[in-house]
Amino acid sequence: MNPGLAEQAAAWRRDGKTIALANGLFDILHVGHLRYLEAAALEADILVVAVNSDRSARELKGAGRPLVPERERVELLAGFRCVDHAVVFDGATVGEVLEALRPDVHCKGTDYSPKTVPERGVAERLGIRIAIVGDTKRHATRDMVARIRGDQS
Repeated sequence: MNPGLAEQAAAWRRDGKTIALANGLFDILHVGHLRYLEAAALEADILVVAVNSDRSARELKGAGRPLVPERERVELLAGFRCVDHAVVFDGATVGEVLEALRPDVHCKGTDYSPKTVPERGVAERLGIRIAIVGDTKRHATRDMVARIRGDQS
């Protein structure tokens, strides 16, 4: 994670801004990603998006992933109107980013519940609210990849 992000977060707080953190792989962007991030942006004044590194993406999704390199995924997300800052993280979870950034709210998609958020313990310890946001999970990159490859199963 960018070491300057913690300092930037402190500046946002000094300006009276609240911070939300959303995270994900964001390999092939689709409308579900946009809806998730737009909903996350409504939870605070500033939205920071943490993007899985290429290495962590391979660990999570297997060989052949990600399809889009981390720098390009970050650049695309940073271009979304609702995203204020995008950063790469290298862990299996975004717990380390929560520790460094200390956002007011940690946003996860609707494929989670407050009890299944992997970083729940870190968020609770730091007093970070968890928000489940976005539309019902009907869009998935893995499904798009399967269609592109011709897998109809």
